[in-house]
Amino acid sequence: MNEILFRLELGPLALVITGWKLVGYIGVILFAGRWVVQLIASRRAGRPVMPRSFWYMSVAGSLLLLTYFIIGKNDSVGVLSNLFPAFTAAYNLWLDIKHRSASAA
Repeated sequence: MNEILFRLELGPLALVITGWKLVGYIGVILFAGRWVVQLIASRRAGRPVMPRSFWYMSVAGSLLLLTYFIIGKNDSVGVLSNLFPAFTAAYNLWLDIKHRSASAA
């Protein structure tokens, strides 16, 4: 996973992409993109809304970032900064599923 997949030269800057960086980038895109999903859902509802896809994206993004920081980078700061959001997102997803199934019954 540390092999270079591709390298992009941008003048004096070089962007080097490895498998682990790809995992990290996908995690960041999911984790940041959840706010776009939340914005769209809120605009449609005309009030603040947290759609279930927000929590799925939070869990997936956090787990990918944790994987990147634990295995790919061995970076304790990155692990600590993503551990709590992963737990919180998983808990909120569980609450949302529990609440919706209880109200459906």
